[in-house]
Amino acid sequence: MQELFIPTLHTFAMDNIFTGSCDLFRFRAVPNIVKKNPKEVDLEASSITAEFWHGPFCYEKSQMEGSETFPMSEDGRSAMKAWLEENI
Repeated sequence: MQELFIPTLHTFAMDNIFTGSCDLFRFRAVPNIVKKNPKEVDLEASSITAEFWHGPFCYEKSQMEGSETFPMSEDGRSAMKAWLEENI
């Protein structure tokens, strides 16, 4: 099995959406950012929602097969990666 690439926690903390794939397995990870103040992210209150689907089509033209929300932490990032890899 090919290992999935998941970007660093900093990428999600900067409110970036990430999409990836492995053959016909596709996924999308969206940060849910909560700010302590205008310049600082509250990592404990923030999260990342991951969704996946199988097929040749983009997110907008596909039906999601699974969705899960993870804490915005290194443990949450690792758990998200493991969950996605379980569903390939």
